[in-house]
Amino acid sequence: MAAPDNARDLTFSVSRRLPGGGRSGLIDTPHGPIATPAFVPVATKAAVKLLTPAQLRDVGAQAILSNAYHLYLQPGPDIVDEAGGVASFEAWGGPTYTDSGGFQVMSLGSGLGKVIAMEKDDVSEREARAAHRERLSKVDDDGVDFRSVVDGSRHRFTPEKSIQIQHQLGADIMFAFDELTTLFESRSYQEESVERTRRWARRCLVEHDRLTRERADEPRQSLWGVVQGAQFEDLRREAARGLVALDEEAQAEGRRGFGGFGIGGALEKHRLGEMVRWVTEELPEDKPRHLLGISEPDDIFAAVAAGADTFDCVAPTRLGRRGGVYTLDGRVNLAAAKYKRDFRGIDEEFGGVVATTYSRAYIRHLLKAKELLAGTLCSLHNLEFVIRLVANIRAAIEAGDFEAYRDEFLGRYYHAERRG
Repeated sequence: MAAPDNARDLTFSVSRRLPGGGRSGLIDTPHGPIATPAFVPVATKAAVKLLTPAQLRDVGAQAILSNAYHLYLQPGPDIVDEAGGVASFEAWGGPTYTDSGGFQVMSLGSGLGKVIAMEKDDVSEREARAAHRERLSKVDDDGVDFRSVVDGSRHRFTPEKSIQIQHQLGADIMFAFDELTTLFESRSYQEESVERTRRWARRCLVEHDRLTRERADEPRQSLWGVVQGAQFEDLRREAARGLVALDEEAQAEGRRGFGGFGIGGALEKHRLGEMVRWVTEELPEDKPRHLLGISEPDDIFAAVAAGADTFDCVAPTRLGRRGGVYTLDGRVNLAAAKYKRDFRGIDEEFGGVVATTYSRAYIRHLLKAKELLAGTLCSLHNLEFVIRLVANIRAAIEAGDFEAYRDEFLGRYYHAERRG
């Protein structure tokens, strides 16, 4: 790939708008363009599990997202920096994102587990109270103390530390350090957290501006603020307005502001579109928005309609490693006995790199034989499915057919799942 244009800042343009706030557009980064809406595969430790960068390009991936927490612990951001940044280190070459490490610091380091509950029914009240007590013992107004998941050693992240790490990682798009909360924290704690995240965001902007000047020979990086506020409309709107005010303040003082915005935290699935819209209605139209952690078709359509431009999730590859795959008629598990002599592709109507080459019976055999190739094939298919779905959504927006495509796709996908 061509060398990045180090002097060029990220830009965003909108090409077509939906009545409810959704849009198609283009994010242009120093490492190349991202046509939006776009799904961004997750390369947590500078690798999408079981897949190569060439395979990702083959199925249409435009950008990938890596994690600052994990790369800080191993191999270390200095190593990635010496390699020329994460895009070069992982032989990807295209646009890259890094998250701030906030999710992992809060969830892994503070005893909340690997998954933050999206709904209150996902965990018991006792587990929630225990997690809350553990969280309060780790977070203070300056930053977060946590233990490494690699060796148990103690570490501390502050807003400045997160930005320093992300500058060394060198992604085109990075996120401000924020405090992740679940749906279980009290209203008063959520209020404190929103204000703490706002103060941290200001510190991130100051450090980002300092390091951009100090590292002037490196490709320009874009810092995005992250909106929290859990399930409360007024807090979500307040958080968004607070970040916009910080952006305006920075620009008025001649400093670098936010290049875009992330929407983070636990979101109630049945209200996802509504909650995203609360935020996007408060954000500027001329900057992109990234929704962290979604990939299910109904969530994608709801998020796009509400104005999200890009989103990421580990679910397609995590599901694939267990033999679960997406089809136009819903999700299926290829480990099931009924696929033992099924010599059709995963979804012959959808087609794709995997479905046109390998049979369901063969992939089931690989799963039962515990061959790693099974996870590779299922993960690759799932990413192609989600990436192509979002590309089709983008085309439908451009053609003025978004609602018709949404109704047709979801009607078939979930009707078949319920029937099966």
